[in-house]
Amino acid sequence: MNAEFMRALDALEAEKNIDKEELIDAIEVSIESAYKKNYGNVQDVDVKLDRDTGEITVYATRDIVEDVENLETQISLEEAREIDPTYEVGDVYRKVITPRDFGRIAAQNAKQLIVQRIKEAERNMVYNEYLERQEEVMTGIINRIERGNVFVDIGNSEGCMPPMEQVPGEKYYPGQRLKVYLLMVRKTTKGPQLRLSRTHPGLVKRLFETEVPEIYDGIVDIVSISREAGSRTKIAVKANDSSVDPVGACVGQKGIRVQNIINELNGEKIDIIKYSDDVREYLSNALSPAKIYRILPNKTEKTAIAVVDDFQLSLAIGKEGQNVRLAAKLASWKIDIKSKSDYERMLAENPDFDADYTNAGEEEDILDELKNELDEVLDIQIDEDNAESLDNVLDDLVMTDELEDLDDFFE
Repeated sequence: MNAEFMRALDALEAEKNIDKEELIDAIEVSIESAYKKNYGNVQDVDVKLDRDTGEITVYATRDIVEDVENLETQISLEEAREIDPTYEVGDVYRKVITPRDFGRIAAQNAKQLIVQRIKEAERNMVYNEYLERQEEVMTGIINRIERGNVFVDIGNSEGCMPPMEQVPGEKYYPGQRLKVYLLMVRKTTKGPQLRLSRTHPGLVKRLFETEVPEIYDGIVDIVSISREAGSRTKIAVKANDSSVDPVGACVGQKGIRVQNIINELNGEKIDIIKYSDDVREYLSNALSPAKIYRILPNKTEKTAIAVVDDFQLSLAIGKEGQNVRLAAKLASWKIDIKSKSDYERMLAENPDFDADYTNAGEEEDILDELKNELDEVLDIQIDEDNAESLDNVLDDLVMTDELEDLDDFFE
């Protein structure tokens, strides 16, 4: 090894982001191990690589002591001072023992280590690159399909789309170009593993961000997405500008924006829902395309009864319950669909049905709240220095607003 070798290390540091000093330290350790393996010496050795010339030097090292107990690892102070009078007990004596033919062995070990470090650096570069792109959509080309897993070339690496991330009914073949969602990046000893998906709701979200400038610019927000990949997706949107129609922005002129997304998803149906802070309005919108007659929300339990005309019942429920299932997931509410005729029968049996259902649980919440307030009042710390009589404490409690509220509640 020579100065040219050291310049090569400089180039590696610049091009592969491999720390030169760390690499030199690793080379020294590797060469030290190679020396012991090839020369079988039991004494301690130290290998140094000259940072300027690239020359390798092997030193035998021994601790300087008063009384020698191990000739291989120790040297007496008297003997050491014959070599250098400045030595003291506790210093380390170093003697050059570099074999004449050691350069070839050192170079071979250095080469192997450098190749290994280059591979590690390249793996780290790929890992860091795709870690930053996690949860993004990228276009790739299918390389191969093995045991149901689809391997996709996405540029500087290859990602895997396992069966559970594949859309039912979609056909995949080598050479096919498609958009995939980078679901997860994991570091392994064999390099980064990239998990891809075509089923994740994030794919739909990113496609809308690409197709709808108002979403990308933050004028329109995606509030929630519920998806059954390959069949149907519901997406709730709201506008941060009152002059913007969020649904219209997502649909686009003549439906071109949403149609581009539908085409990318191979015909998957997409319902674009206008979000509302009014839960009745939001749940009604979420159950689109069905027309809702009435929504009875129980905010305590986050459950709701949606009443529809009898002829709308199957549309509201959807095929195999899909429409109501997606709506419930979109809004994070449990939704029970009732026909208008069933609802009218329930009202006939109990005229207060609406109030009973929507207020269920509220009385218990009020009682719990009052109980907590009373507990706070009763939680009085009495010590020897500041004691009050029990009668005074009770008199104070009687005058509190909490007990007055409780009296009003039970009237």
